[in-house]
Amino acid sequence: MYIHQQQHWPDFYWDREKLAFLLAEVRHLQGRLLGRMDALGFALREEAGLQILTEDVLKTSEIEGETFNREQVRSSIARRMGIDRGESVTIDRNAEGIVEVMLDATRNYQRPLDQERLCSWHAALFPTGRSGLQRIQVGQWRDASSGTMQIISGAFGKERVHYEAPSFERLNAEMKRFLAWFNAPSPTDPVIAAAIAHFWFVTIHPFDDGNGRLARAIADMLLARSEQSPLRFYSMSTRIQQERKEYYDILERCQKGDLDISLWVEWFLGCLKRSIEAAEQTLEAILIKARFWESHAHEPFNARQRDILNRLLDGFTGKLTSSKWAKLEKCSQDTALRDINDLLSRHILAKDPAGGRSTSYQLQF
Repeated sequence: MYIHQQQHWPDFYWDREKLAFLLAEVRHLQGRLLGRMDALGFALREEAGLQILTEDVLKTSEIEGETFNREQVRSSIARRMGIDRGESVTIDRNAEGIVEVMLDATRNYQRPLDQERLCSWHAALFPTGRSGLQRIQVGQWRDASSGTMQIISGAFGKERVHYEAPSFERLNAEMKRFLAWFNAPSPTDPVIAAAIAHFWFVTIHPFDDGNGRLARAIADMLLARSEQSPLRFYSMSTRIQQERKEYYDILERCQKGDLDISLWVEWFLGCLKRSIEAAEQTLEAILIKARFWESHAHEPFNARQRDILNRLLDGFTGKLTSSKWAKLEKCSQDTALRDINDLLSRHILAKDPAGGRSTSYQLQF
């Protein structure tokens, strides 16, 4: 028997006493992180939000086996956040879709969630009307043509059914009940509500595909409400991707259990705690960047130099060479070398001691 077949579905319950301390820990960490971010000032908070949201978009897609280009995602988010990076990057329309969903969920966290909004999110995820090579129902609940919605693994002929969702005939009633709960005032802590919403939505599985990504966006929306902040300073999806096997195992166990979802809520809170703790590393990187620009505040940089230095501070992939500089900044090789030599003379860049066929450069702190 699946959980949605239980007589009193969806009257979930959990061990409030057992989870009270963990919830208090998470809330304390949230408050401490928000306090530290407030001390950074607006520009650095935006930069931190940009980095975290980029990771969130990339990782929520990787969980479902979809990989996007980091620079494209970052550029798309920066443009929508109004952060002018002077870039001209062609964005994958599927990447644009998940960016739109995540930004709408977190920046408009106070708006009600309804069927139209959910369906527009789903349509943004699948702009071609296909999931891979398969045509799917886009922007609407799954219907009879979808058949029985099952989560399956294993080779053909040796399949294992992990979960079977409610039939399509139940979807309208199930989603009306879910959305009414989501939008109604509730005494439940918003962090606990985020755990419940994630589990409840993915258990209903209202769409042909994309349910996991939408469940995580819905959870992020409630976490934004819990903090009263549209900027995200930690990424649950990054942590879920790292703990993917346990994530699916616990979902399956609870979906095959009774209405006690303590195990899921405990895992969700633990995952959230680890996400916030990991954000300290991002904060440190932001502070390093701030200290760098503060120490060079009165030095002249042209736009090309400033852009490349920001890329290096953000974690440049691979080695920086003069040819890469020229390509990124759309300038000649001679111009790139003049820019680089100027920074070398000021001890801002140094030649990579590793050597190689072409000279590469690294940032000096």
